[in-house]
Amino acid sequence: MPGWVGSGRPGRDLALAGVSLVGGLAAYGVGLQPQFPWAPDVPRVSFLLPLLAVSVAVGLRRVATRTGLVVGTVAVFADAALGVSVGVTVIYTQVLYDTCVYGPSRWWRWLLRVTVGLSVGGTVVGLLWWGWRGAAVGMPFALLGVLPVVTGISVRQYRDQAATERARAEQTARLVELDRRQAVLAERARMARELHDVVANQLSAVALHATALLAAPGLDRPRIDAALRVIRESSVQGMAEMRQLVGLLREPSADPVQEATRVRLDELDRLLARMADAGLRVRTTVRGSPRELPVGVDLAAYRIVQESLTNALRHGTGTAKLTVAYLPTEVAVTVENPVRPGGSADGAALPAGGAGLIGMRERAALLDGGFTAGPRDGCWRVRATLPAGERT
Repeated sequence: MPGWVGSGRPGRDLALAGVSLVGGLAAYGVGLQPQFPWAPDVPRVSFLLPLLAVSVAVGLRRVATRTGLVVGTVAVFADAALGVSVGVTVIYTQVLYDTCVYGPSRWWRWLLRVTVGLSVGGTVVGLLWWGWRGAAVGMPFALLGVLPVVTGISVRQYRDQAATERARAEQTARLVELDRRQAVLAERARMARELHDVVANQLSAVALHATALLAAPGLDRPRIDAALRVIRESSVQGMAEMRQLVGLLREPSADPVQEATRVRLDELDRLLARMADAGLRVRTTVRGSPRELPVGVDLAAYRIVQESLTNALRHGTGTAKLTVAYLPTEVAVTVENPVRPGGSADGAALPAGGAGLIGMRERAALLDGGFTAGPRDGCWRVRATLPAGERT
């Protein structure tokens, strides 16, 4: 069909009005008026004016529904006064239908009461006047009044229900998109934490020793070799962990828990050895009986210790105290180190963006654990408590 008669366009209303007028003229041409010749002297051409008016009412069904109902009602009463024509009566049923579909809800309620009342009233009058045969008097009111009104009400309810379902579907789509964005943001935050822990910690040791070599050109060969070994070991470790993380991102079919938790809390010895090679002496205390921890808790505890010791290496005096406490329902890690005024252990300030503290706090929060960090008694103290379940 042409675009100008598409759904919801004014052209469709005008086309429907034109079709109604043509159909009424066809009924006029075959002489279907008057149906009740109580005014036989009325010229037949008089029936054309109500026909034109009720056709105009059809054209106003969307742009001016109230005006269309008034014009159509006046036209049908005028036609009834002339003797009733089939064309006007049939077209008026379209006016009633359109009013129920496009008009306010109070209108279809009012029209339903009126048409049902007319049907019942006609039936009662017919029964009283002509006996049981007179019950047929109410049939025209039911067919030409109640039926189009009820049909219009049904179509309106279906459209309202469809609009409600469409709105609900759009809302669901928006919620899905919001959930997707939140999932993406959460995944980006997780990747940022992992990248920071993998890259920043190792590069901090590299930067510290490279800075020391540049700041002290008169170092003897053994000290230079020791610093270069630390730089090499930190670089190799960082590259290995970076390859592991990149492999996890490239192979979603792999088990993310297994791949992402190869470093565990019981591997602190290797971490402490690297820190000792980098120049940080750590005094370790373990309280309670070490036991197997949930993988998420194990990884988070290790990363928090790793980040805390890296910060102690960068900003401390070369010593730190690590306490790992295995409690009945949680595991607590505490790192304390004296802070040297001015920043790192060799006096050269290294760039820091504060992402380490944010990442540690996020790791603890994701596991419903606790995290505190700040100065205490001249030291910088980091403490994290993570739920580890009941002791078995």
